[in-house]
Amino acid sequence: MNDSTPPPAGFSLEAPYEPMGDQPQAIADLVEGINAGMRFSTLLGVTGSGKTFTMANVINEVQRPTLILSHNKTLAAQLYSEFKGFFPNNAVEYFVSYYDYYQPEAYVPSKDLYIEKESSVNEEIDKLRLSATRSLLSRRDVIIVASVSSIYGLGSPRAYQDLTVQVQVGQQIERNEMLAELVSIQYKRGDLEFARGHFRVRGDVVDIWPAYEDTSIRVEFFGDEIERICTIHSLTGAILSEHDRMNIYPAKHFVVEEQTLENSIDEIKQDLEIQYKDLLNQGAIVEAQRLQSRTLYDIEMLEEVGYCSGIENYSRYLAGRGADERPYCLYDFFPPDFLCLIDESHVTVPQIRGMYAGDRSRKDNLVNHGFRLPSALDNRPMRFSEWENLVSQGVFVSATPGPYEGEHESMRTEQLIRPTGLIDPTISVRSTDGQVEDLIAEVKKRTAANERTLVTTVTKRLAEDVAEFLSEQGIKTTWLHSEISALDRIDILQQLRQGASDCLVGVNLLREGLDLPEVSLVVIFDADKQGFLRSESSLIQTMGRAARHVNGMVILYADKESEAMRNAIAETERRRNLQITYNTEHNITPRSATRRDDSEDFSEHISANRAVADGGGAYNADDLSELKRLMLLAAEDLRFEEAASLRDQIKTIESAHGNNSTGPHQPRGVKRKRKRRI
Repeated sequence: MNDSTPPPAGFSLEAPYEPMGDQPQAIADLVEGINAGMRFSTLLGVTGSGKTFTMANVINEVQRPTLILSHNKTLAAQLYSEFKGFFPNNAVEYFVSYYDYYQPEAYVPSKDLYIEKESSVNEEIDKLRLSATRSLLSRRDVIIVASVSSIYGLGSPRAYQDLTVQVQVGQQIERNEMLAELVSIQYKRGDLEFARGHFRVRGDVVDIWPAYEDTSIRVEFFGDEIERICTIHSLTGAILSEHDRMNIYPAKHFVVEEQTLENSIDEIKQDLEIQYKDLLNQGAIVEAQRLQSRTLYDIEMLEEVGYCSGIENYSRYLAGRGADERPYCLYDFFPPDFLCLIDESHVTVPQIRGMYAGDRSRKDNLVNHGFRLPSALDNRPMRFSEWENLVSQGVFVSATPGPYEGEHESMRTEQLIRPTGLIDPTISVRSTDGQVEDLIAEVKKRTAANERTLVTTVTKRLAEDVAEFLSEQGIKTTWLHSEISALDRIDILQQLRQGASDCLVGVNLLREGLDLPEVSLVVIFDADKQGFLRSESSLIQTMGRAARHVNGMVILYADKESEAMRNAIAETERRRNLQITYNTEHNITPRSATRRDDSEDFSEHISANRAVADGGGAYNADDLSELKRLMLLAAEDLRFEEAASLRDQIKTIESAHGNNSTGPHQPRGVKRKRKRRI
């Protein structure tokens, strides 16, 4: 939607179904609590109960700008896709870290080792971040799905809005004056290479490709008057629509007016002088010289081009903040009455709480050893207390709310009934004696019924050992843990869903957000080893992976029954009894959940091209073009892991590498270790 078109009056939910089961009651409870001014409410919703649809209905009822927090990019992308479907006519935006790869700047004093910042920015995500802030400043029907990176510093929203370039038909302005305004908000001239964040000039016609759009803006002059404003196709130049006026928002979040920049440079120089003298007085001559050299270089860049690498370390000056004052962030772009929905709150809240301390420790070393001015300490994530102060109303959403939710909620509502009628899985506690032989028999039963099995262990080594042993027994098995790259994990999960493997063994990666309807059996080794991986919350979450199949069952191998086991089993039985009662009263027959494999086409293409990528097949230019087309398509659909996997295949083909296959049931790039027996 462009700036000359008024946004809809409010949110408009579009869904092919109505709330079912206990969804209507949960929606009514949450809406009532929000409208009554309750600061925090909790939605306790079991796996597969439609929590996302409930959240969508709440947003539609309260009609407020909404921030949805997720604890990782993958789940955020999934939520973004779902909410785009629910609200096709509203602004649903995606705001996560724009780094595909990020090695932060650091210094290790014990080794005198300086690690320079290294990063790879995903331009598509950068566009989506800018689109999110643009939407927040121009309309109210906005839903932002964000990761915890949203608590990190961002430019001032006031500066961002004040520096917006406004153009309208009939406006008296010299062409070069408008070009200067575009340069001041970080747009670059690119007559030969037209790309996002660039403009090109052809006589009296100026084309601008906003950093947050896929289309471009054409401004046509007649003398010193704007005669016509159009939206054009960025590649072909075809006119798509005409407008009376347009707003062009900055190409970067860190933008400042010229006078503010000059004042900031003066402050940087003053603080450099103070810190330089302090280091000399401490006898840190090398550190003082290092700080002076690095900072003067940054100042020169700021004076010449208005920007420098690592400009975020000077954000306090540019935003006019004092020392240790909270940085501006995404939350500051929201109006005061925004609603915050915290998905998987039992994980997301602790993640928010832990961000500040780790960042501060790294920055202290940089400042103390002359790599950065003390102002770098103020380029930081928010403290947890600062986050709490910014969230005036929120809803915790989790199947296992944590202690924080219990302490701060004013109301809790439960959503235990699944639209499919599925009930929580049965639970069997078994001795560890003969557990592997017992596991083999159980897995083979599921395999014969074309069902899948998940096995969780407490260590990576045990996960690999179990997988190796099951494979030796003729069971198609893969393992999954943190040493396997993110690009390979999706391949492993696709193998399981499509039947290329029947059993998946992993550690704690098999909990939140893993949606595998084909899985009917979940096996938990060392269930009595109470700790993070075997806490009540973790056990409930892990057992929930079997709740999407009508034959769902959980086996807990343990020598004794821990308190966490007792509580998890009791809670699961409580939910199960309520679900059975509801199904009986409403004459509902449970049916397994189904989910279209969004990566199905991608997977088929991967399989078809695997031989080529491994060097075992021929290819031609058309093959490569098709791979590139699918890579771009996956990126546009926010399927970034798939896009990256395709990118790697393209690189492999182009460099004509040999076969890197590591085994029949583990994806390329996963190193198989020496064979071990358990």
